[in-house]
Amino acid sequence: MKIYIKDIAQYEGQEITLQAWMYNKRSSGKLHFLQLRDGTGEIQAVVFKGNVSDEVFELADKITQESSVEVRGTVKKHDRSKIGYELDAVDVKVLSASVDYPITPKEHGTHFLMEHRHLWLRSLRQNAILRVRHRIIKAVRDFFDSKDFTLVDAPIFTPNACEGTTNLFEVDYFDDKAYLTQSGQLYMEAAAMAMGKVYCFGPTFRAEKSKTRRHLTEFWMVEPEVAFFDIYDDMDLAEEFVEYIVQQVLEHNRDDLEFLGRDISKLEKVKRPFPRISYDEAIEILHKKGNDTPWGEDFGGDEETLISQEFDRPVMIHHYPMKVKAFYMKQEGDKAACVDMIAPEGYGEIIGGGQREEDLNKILEKIKEQGLNPEVFDWYLDLRKYGSVKHAGFGLGIERTVSWICGVPHVRETIPFPRLMDRIKP
Repeated sequence: MKIYIKDIAQYEGQEITLQAWMYNKRSSGKLHFLQLRDGTGEIQAVVFKGNVSDEVFELADKITQESSVEVRGTVKKHDRSKIGYELDAVDVKVLSASVDYPITPKEHGTHFLMEHRHLWLRSLRQNAILRVRHRIIKAVRDFFDSKDFTLVDAPIFTPNACEGTTNLFEVDYFDDKAYLTQSGQLYMEAAAMAMGKVYCFGPTFRAEKSKTRRHLTEFWMVEPEVAFFDIYDDMDLAEEFVEYIVQQVLEHNRDDLEFLGRDISKLEKVKRPFPRISYDEAIEILHKKGNDTPWGEDFGGDEETLISQEFDRPVMIHHYPMKVKAFYMKQEGDKAACVDMIAPEGYGEIIGGGQREEDLNKILEKIKEQGLNPEVFDWYLDLRKYGSVKHAGFGLGIERTVSWICGVPHVRETIPFPRLMDRIKP
């Protein structure tokens, strides 16, 4: 039976065999302390010269970082251990030696670590971040499943833009051309007209020529869409959703957050209700802080950070000027019935969404105004011809959410293999 470190407490006092990698090692006279990891946790194996053969003791001294090993020994309580136990070894075998492992315990530059991302994932820090990412993704699915949403998969290849035409990845599609999806939203609108409450969850692509800490060219997004919802229903759903995600991470991954040095007290404040301010009120905040962004312009990272400093939890900014929003947004006067959720502590926008325009003539007018070709939206326009209803939804970016919850300054550490302007491998 395979034994994992996370289950080690079940075997106190028993002799077991553990298969793992050697993360680190230190020696002191007649003792070797092997720091082992197996993906579920870390444990120290103590190799005492008096408990093993000379050959095993000498082997333990020569085991190199990231070699895979098999250690047999007795599980004993150890109060100073993070998991409360250690392994008193009686035998050690090297399954596969690691020679000249490039990532040593010393400091390495970011470029070097990104070049070796496939190995950097083995570090305890990256393990913790990926466990939190896993919890966030599980919470996403659990939340929507518990509310009777249906998961509907959106296509990766699309014939048209959703978020503007300037940041599309164009690909050859037999004798035609297609684009990598920027968003599954348009397809979720179709699905919502069929099933009421739906969501998609998958990779999206933006050819943004940006090197900021908040941008990736490939990122994961969850996008719910609900029939008969207006903008205020949408905001209610968004804040309940984000509160649930944060509370799930706090409940199940507190140790990972502490290892990452996250100030958990700030996450504990993430509870409903979230503050809601209009775009006009956001402009007032910026002007009071000395930022002269004129009315009518969209907010960038600097503006989002300044606004977030006023709040101890995510803030929802609603009703931006229509001219800075996409054609499908519901128009109310010169404003769009939209909302952006800005994470606290300067982590930027994590949610963007709003109510969609359900009137066929109005959405046709917006498509033409923005220089888009109505013909590629023929199927989308059908949704306004056959039983159109008010509906709303939003998209939450997984990587920015991981960045905020973990307290990681750059999104490149929040996805296993990041894609950036200057990075397509490993």
